[in-house]
Formats: sequence, structure tokens, C-alpha cells
Amino acid sequence: MKLGRIDYLNCYPFYYHMLNKQQLKGVTLCAGLPSALNIMMGEKRLDLSPVSAAAYADLQDEALLLPDFCISSTGLVKSVVLLSRFPIEELGGKSLGLTSASRTSVVLLKIILKKFYNCEPVYRTAGVRPGLGDYEAALLIGDDAMTGEADAAPYRYDLGEMWLQHTGRPVVFAVFAVSKTAAAADPEGIRAVTDSYRASLRCLSGERQELAAAAALDYPQVNCDINSYLDTLRYDFTEERKDSLRYYFKTAGELGLLKEVKQIGFLEL
Repeated sequence: MKLGRIDYLNCYPFYYHMLNKQQLKGVTLCAGLPSALNIMMGEKRLDLSPVSAAAYADLQDEALLLPDFCISSTGLVKSVVLLSRFPIEELGGKSLGLTSASRTSVVLLKIILKKFYNCEPVYRTAGVRPGLGDYEAALLIGDDAMTGEADAAPYRYDLGEMWLQHTGRPVVFAVFAVSKTAAAADPEGIRAVTDSYRASLRCLSGERQELAAAAALDYPQVNCDINSYLDTLRYDFTEERKDSLRYYFKTAGELGLLKEVKQIGFLEL
């Protein structure tokens, strides 16, 4: 089985057990940015992987979602931020560099600016880490959003916090997609991965200090208190979060930002 892994701190708790305690036999682990994993899932080069939640709109005919796991936050998330030289309400017509690392947050930002601020910046597709040296505002995600440089921006907006403020809902940033082919061909392999994920999340609760210390070694560039950051994240795919994801798809579809998602398909475990 080819298993994807988002190479960001926020995804690390799902992989702690298989990386540090018990490797999975027959599993090849492929680490990368969300955007790369989105493409690999679309090209059927991965059997199971976390992907940008927005990517499901393109993957829905070929993939199912694991029903129990996601990467989400209710309010403050810390690792999905809009940096700006100007207040957000003044960004109309301003250049805004969009990270190429993911898709969910790009669509989320466009919804927020269009729907709640009636604001249309000039969007520029940038590299993984756009900065205010090249643009008047920039969207950063993941570890790149938690640096001293990002903290020094004149204006900094947390998209998880803004989404909660305007909709009263959590944000689902990433989901776990399984190709329908792999689900049919290797149910035992899928079960082994999901069991490992559950074991990792138990470690997150019961061995927090050990997990945080291991994460700090893997992500030394992150400028934050890892324990505090992990406290902002939610990994269980509750009905509330599934409903929030449906709202996100509906709103993005109405604004022409994503393909229509009529129904989310979940894998029956």
C-alpha cells in the first residue's frame, strides 16, 4: 500500500505510532505538501492519504473518505493565516499571494473575502511561502505560517478564527481519502492504517510530552509551543465537522470556487 503523509506538524500526530513505535508491513510512506498529495491521489499513485478538504471535490468519483479522521479547528488554528500590509477591508484591488501548498485554505480565504467583506483582491498564485516583500498580502499555511517572519506582519488574520466569527462553524482543513480501488482490494491494509491512526491519537492523549518532543525534532523550524498548537487542533470527524464541511462545499460551489459536491462518500469500516 502507498500511504501519503502531509509533511506538516499538524498531521504528525496521526503518524507518531507508525514512525516511532510500530511500522506497518507492506506500507510505503510518501511524505509531501498537501498539494502534492492531492495530485498523487488524483493520479492514483497513492492508495490512502490525507488531502486538502477542497481536493475531495475533484476526487469524489474515485475516492471515499475515512469517516473518523480529519484535521480541523474550531476557531483559532495558528497555522492558516493571512498576512497583510493593510486592514482586511482595504484589500480590494491589492495584490494577494496565494500559497501553492494547499487548496482548502485558498478557497476558504476567497469565500471569506467575497462573502463577508465584498472584497476582490488581485490573486496571484505564488510559491509555497509567499511574502509581503512581493505582495501586499499573502496567505500562508502549515509550518510556514508559524515563523518569526510571519509574526512580524503589520496585520495578521487567523482564518480558523475568522470562519468561526462569520459562520459559527469549525473548519475542516484536511480529510483522509481512500481510493475506491484500494478499498475494495485491500480492506485489511486499510484497517491496519486506521488502527495505527487510532493508536497514534491515543498517544496524543496519553503520551503528549513524548509525542511533542519527537515532533520538535522533526519540525525544528516551527516557531511555536507545540503543546499549545496541538491543543488548537481537532482530529475526530464529528457530525458537526461533517456538516461544516458540507456547508463549505455548498458555499464554494455557489461562488464557483469548487465543483459541486452533492454528497460526501464515506468508507464503511
